[in-house]
Amino acid sequence: MSKSQANEKIKPLTLTDNETGEKYVLEFSRESVKFAEARGFTIEDSVKFPQTKIPDLFYFAFRKNHKSVSRERTDRMLYDDLQGLSTAALERLLMLYQEPQNALIRTNEDGEPKNARVTVEL
Repeated sequence: MSKSQANEKIKPLTLTDNETGEKYVLEFSRESVKFAEARGFTIEDSVKFPQTKIPDLFYFAFRKNHKSVSRERTDRMLYDDLQGLSTAALERLLMLYQEPQNALIRTNEDGEPKNARVTVEL
């Protein structure tokens, strides 16, 4: 992955209810990823256990911007309204889920942050 790709913000997934016009912006923050992890979610499990973990990922994606949306509602949206996720939508959710880790793990080539207030020696 190039430096420019690593620094680019991934566009959120936006759902619009065609009947009500209500919009849902799906993305993740550090808090929403922690919420998912505290409930045992891992990216690897979404491949091993797709029937369980993909609906979990979809629900957790609401956490950042729509905390009041219930699991029952997200399941209805996923199964009834959307009738499942496209491969592209699933890939986007997975990329969005991984995005907050960029705040924890630096991948720049020289390993030195800009304007660091703390120095790390290895």
